[in-house]
Amino acid sequence: MLLTLFVVLLVLWLLGFFAFHVAGGLIHILLIIAAISLVAHLFRGRSGA
Repeated sequence: MLLTLFVVLLVLWLLGFFAFHVAGGLIHILLIIAAISLVAHLFRGRSGA
């Protein structure tokens, strides 16, 4: 689920960054949230194995 969230947030960030150029701060917050979700997914995957 976290990996899906990462992909969705990354796509939204890329779309906003390249297509709209509005709300620049909000777009970068989406990228930060996506990166945090990816790191959380990686750490949870390693601890579960």
